[in-house]
Amino acid sequence: MKLLILSFLLISTQLYGQDSSATALPFSKGVNLTNWFQASSPGSIDFSKYTYEDFSDIKSLGIDVIRLPINLHSMTLGDPDQTLDPLFLFFLDQVITWAEELDLYLILDNHTFDPSDATDPQIGDILNPVWVQMAQHFSSRSEKILYEILNEPHGISHELWNSIQGEVIETIRSVDSTHTIIVGGADFNSYNSLNKMPTYEDDNLIYTFHFYDPFVLTHQGASWTTPSMADLSGIPFPYALENMPRFPTSLQGTWVQGAFNNYNNEGNANFIKQKIDIAAEFSRQRGVPVFCGEFGVYIPNSDNQSRVNWYKVVVDYLNESGIAWTMWDYHGGFGVFEEGGEDLFDHDLNIPLLESLGFTIPQQTEYIKTADTTGFELYSDYMGKGVQGSHSVNNGSLELYHSETTWEGEFSIYWAGSTQYESIGFNLVPNKDMHQLVDAYELLFYIKGTEPTSFDLRFIDTKRTDAADKPWRMNLRVNPNDLLWNGEWEEVRIPLSSFTEMGSWHENQWFNPQGDFDWADVDVFQIVSETGAMGNAEVWFDAIRIVEIGKYEVNTEPISDIIGYRLGQNYPNPFNPTTSISFTLNRSADVRLEVHNSLGQKVELLVNELLESGNHSVEFDASGLATGVYFYTLSTPYFTQTKKMLLVK
Repeated sequence: MKLLILSFLLISTQLYGQDSSATALPFSKGVNLTNWFQASSPGSIDFSKYTYEDFSDIKSLGIDVIRLPINLHSMTLGDPDQTLDPLFLFFLDQVITWAEELDLYLILDNHTFDPSDATDPQIGDILNPVWVQMAQHFSSRSEKILYEILNEPHGISHELWNSIQGEVIETIRSVDSTHTIIVGGADFNSYNSLNKMPTYEDDNLIYTFHFYDPFVLTHQGASWTTPSMADLSGIPFPYALENMPRFPTSLQGTWVQGAFNNYNNEGNANFIKQKIDIAAEFSRQRGVPVFCGEFGVYIPNSDNQSRVNWYKVVVDYLNESGIAWTMWDYHGGFGVFEEGGEDLFDHDLNIPLLESLGFTIPQQTEYIKTADTTGFELYSDYMGKGVQGSHSVNNGSLELYHSETTWEGEFSIYWAGSTQYESIGFNLVPNKDMHQLVDAYELLFYIKGTEPTSFDLRFIDTKRTDAADKPWRMNLRVNPNDLLWNGEWEEVRIPLSSFTEMGSWHENQWFNPQGDFDWADVDVFQIVSETGAMGNAEVWFDAIRIVEIGKYEVNTEPISDIIGYRLGQNYPNPFNPTTSISFTLNRSADVRLEVHNSLGQKVELLVNELLESGNHSVEFDASGLATGVYFYTLSTPYFTQTKKMLLVK
C-alpha cells in the first residue's frame, strides 16, 4: 500500500505541480452544463445554445472547471460497433477548443442515465468500445480534458460495477495514458459507495461522489422521483418548526413521509458536514483525490434564501475539506439564475446564490427590451443568435444538421414521421418585440419535400408581466396544394401581416382568439403538424429568416434552371476516412471534380471525363490526409460549384 501511494504521489506531482499532495486537484469549483449534449442523437443537439462567449462568461465567475453531461451512448451509430457519430465529434471538438483557449478544465461526463432504469449488467459491451474511441480521438488534446466513465450507476451490484469500471479503465489506458479518468461507485455515486470501490491500480484517477442531502429539501417539487415529490414545497433550511409546511396528502404512507418527519434531525449544518466527512475520510485513508460532481437544490418549490443557506454550508465545507466540486447546474432547475427571468448573464444572475458559492460577482443591469427594427435568422446551419431549440418530436424523426441536401451552407433541417401536434420549435431568448416589423417584413424559408403534407407556422407570445395571460398564437396554415412537393427546393415568402390570430392552448384547455396576441412579446416560432400525422412525407427546411419585404437578395435564377446541374453535400460530413460526393447533370458534359485543401492546393482529382446526364456518385478516400476543412469543386462548361467538407480523425 505504501508503494502504491508513493507511486501516486510521484505522478500526481508531475501532473498537478510540485507542491501538490496526493489528494489535491488542480481545479476547485465549477458548474454542470446540462441539457446541451444530453440529447437523443447528435442531430438533435442544440449546438448553438452555448458559444465561446458563454464559456468566457462562465470563467469570469471564477470558475476553473466545467462538467459536460453527454448522453454518450446515443452519440454512436449503434450496434454492433458503437461507432461514434462524426457529427458528435465535430461538435465536441469545438467545445474542447473553447475550453483549451480559455484554460478551463472540461470533464466529459458519460451521462447516459435514467434514474428509473437500472444499469445494465452488460453495459461494459457499450462502455468499452465507446471509451476506446473517445480516448483515441482526444488523446492528443489538452491534459485538462477529463473522462468520466459513467454517471450514477445504480441497480447493479458493487462488485459487478467495480469490475466493469476496472475493465474500462484498462481499455482507455490501452490508447491514452495521459488524461485523468473520473470513477465513481454504484448506488448513484453515493458517498457511501466510495469505500465499496477498490483502489484501482491506476495513478491518474479521481474518485467522485454526488451530494443531495437532505433529499426532501433538495428535491422538493421534483416530478422524476419515485414517488413524485411535485406536491412537496416550502421546506426551509435550516430546519425551523414554525416554518415547516403542511405535508401533502398525496405522499402520506410513502418513504417521503418518514424523511419529512426526520427532517428536524437532518436539516442542519452538522448533518451535512457528517455526510461530507465520509468522502473526506475516504480520501485521507486511501490517499486519493475526491471530487463532488453534483449537488444542488431544485428551484421551483424551494425558498431562495433556504437554497442560498444550504449551498453556503455545503460549499464552505467542501472547500474546507479540500474537495473540488461542480454544482448542478448552470441553466436549469438547479441553476444560478433568478427564477422567472430570461437567464441572461448580464441581467438575471442570482447574486445571493453566487455569493454563497464563492463566485466572482459580475455587474448586473436591468434588462430593457427594445423593439426589433431589422430582421433576424431563425436557422442557418444552426439556430440563430438568441434562438434555442424547443422541439416536440417524440414519434417522428428530426435532424437539425442534415447534410445530404441543403439550400445553402452545410446543413438543413430534416423532418419526417411525426404524428399530430408534434413541432419544430425556435425559442426566442429573450422574447422579441416584433411589432415594428409586422407591416414591412416577411418570413422567408426554403423547403423541399417528397410528397404533399400540411403544417402550421405560428408565433406564440408570452407576456411575462401578466401572470393571468395566455400564450396566444398568430398562425398560418400551409396546405398540401400550396407547394409543388417535387423533390426540389422551393422558396417561400410570407408577410408577417398574413398571419392571423388562432387562439390559445393553455392548461389543457382551448381558448378562442380574443385579439390579445402581442407582437411586442413573441416567445416562440413553431412549425407544427397541426392537422394530422405526416404519413410518409419527408420535409427539409433551410435558411429560415425574418427579412424586409422586397429587400432581401436571393439567387434570381429559377430553381428549375439551376437544379439540372447540382453538386450535393458530401455524406457523411464530417467524415473519416471516406465520404460520398453526388452530383446531377441535365445533359452529357465534360466533368472535372477536384478536392483542394484550405490553402487551395489540389489533393485529389476524382473525375476528369465525359459523363452522361443523370445522377452520379463518387467515393473520396482521405486516408492519407490530416484532419481539417477541404473543398470540392464540380466544373462543367455550363456549371461550376464548390462545397466544403470536414475530415475528422
